[in-house]
Amino acid sequence: MIPPSIQNVISERKICVLIPTYNNEKTLKRVIDGILEYTGSIIVVNDGSTDSTPRILSEYPDITVINLPENKGKGNGLKTGFRKAKNLGFDHAITIDSDGQHYPDDIPVFVNALLIEDEDILLIGNRNMSQEGIPKKSSFGNRFSNFWFWFETGIKLEDTQSGYRLYPLHKIPNKYFTPKFEFEIEIIVRTAWKHVPVKNIPVKVLYDPEERVSHFRPFKDFTRISILNTILVIIAIFYIAPRNFIRDFRKKSFKKFIKEDVLESDGSNRIKAISIALGIFVGLSPFWGFHSLIVISLAVILKLNKVLAFVASNISLPPFIPFIIAASLFLGSPFVQGNSNIFEHELDFELVKNNLLQYLIGSLILAGTVSTLVGVGSYFLLNKFSSENK
Repeated sequence: MIPPSIQNVISERKICVLIPTYNNEKTLKRVIDGILEYTGSIIVVNDGSTDSTPRILSEYPDITVINLPENKGKGNGLKTGFRKAKNLGFDHAITIDSDGQHYPDDIPVFVNALLIEDEDILLIGNRNMSQEGIPKKSSFGNRFSNFWFWFETGIKLEDTQSGYRLYPLHKIPNKYFTPKFEFEIEIIVRTAWKHVPVKNIPVKVLYDPEERVSHFRPFKDFTRISILNTILVIIAIFYIAPRNFIRDFRKKSFKKFIKEDVLESDGSNRIKAISIALGIFVGLSPFWGFHSLIVISLAVILKLNKVLAFVASNISLPPFIPFIIAASLFLGSPFVQGNSNIFEHELDFELVKNNLLQYLIGSLILAGTVSTLVGVGSYFLLNKFSSENK
C-alpha cells in the first residue's frame, strides 16, 4: 500500500500513534518526522524529561503532547497515553519507542496486518534479535520473557519485549498494577487472558549505541519483571486455567466437551505420555490437598490431556500414602543431617513434620524419577499398541 492509502485506513480505523519518551533528544525528532509521513494523529507522553525534549515537542503544535512533571516509568506513560487516546475517540494505538530502534516506515506493516485479521487483535513487532549489534542481554531477556508468556497464556511468540505494538484500546484491561518496564508484559498477558489474539509481525530494528539511550536498569527491572511473572504464573495456575476449563465446559455440549477438551483423541502418543508423567509427578509431589487443582491447571496451560493427567495424579490415593511417605523419607535421608530412620518410627504426618526437609527433598526425587520412568514406559506402550492396531 502507498502512504496515501495507509493514511486513509489509519483515519477510518481510528488509529493513533503513541510515543512515550524520556530524555531521547537525539532521536525523538527523527521518530516524529517519520510518523508524520503516515499520520498526524500522534500522542507524545513526555515522562518528565530533563533534556531538550520540551523544546523539540514545541516545534510540533499539531500533535497531542502530554507533559508529566516527573518521570514515573514507561508503564505509567503508556497508561496515560491510552487514556488520552480513548478520550480522543481512537480505537487502536500503535506504540513506538522514541530511542530510534523502531522504523516508522513499518507502520504500514501493522495497518495491513490489522486489515487482514479484521478483528480486535494485539500485534507485537517481531525484531530480528540475532542480527549483528543486538546486545546479548536483550536477546536473552527476550527468550526468557517468551517462555513465561507461553507458560502463562499458552501462546507462543518470538518477541514479547518489543515496544513496537498495535493495541485494541477497547479490549485491553482498564486497570493495571505495574508502572515501569514490566507493564508491557502485564498488559499482553492480561489481554491474552481476555481471549484477545496476540500475534507477532516482522519489523526492522536498529541498535545504534551512539544515539540510543536505554533507561532499562538490569538488576532492578529484571527483579520487578521476575516478581511479576511469579504472580502471573500463580494466577494462571490457580485461576485462569480452571476458569477457562469451566467456561469451555459450559459453552459446549457434554459430548463435544469430552471429545475435544478431555479425551483429545487426536493427541499424539508423546502428548499422552507427557500427560501421564505430569500426573504422576504432581501426585507424588508434596502439595497435598492441591494435586487435582494443580494437575488440571497445568494440563490446560500446557495443552495436555486433562483426563490422563488427572487419573495419573491419583497415585496419591489414601491406600498409597504410607508407601509414598516412606519412599520420600528414605530417598531424602542422604541429603540432610540427623535424618530419621524410617524403620524406627511410625509412618504418619507427625514423622513428616519433624523431618520436613528430608521429606520434601525425597518427595521431589521420587516424583521426578517415577514420572520419568512411567512417562517413557507409557510412550513406548502407546506406540506399540498404535502399531498393532494399524
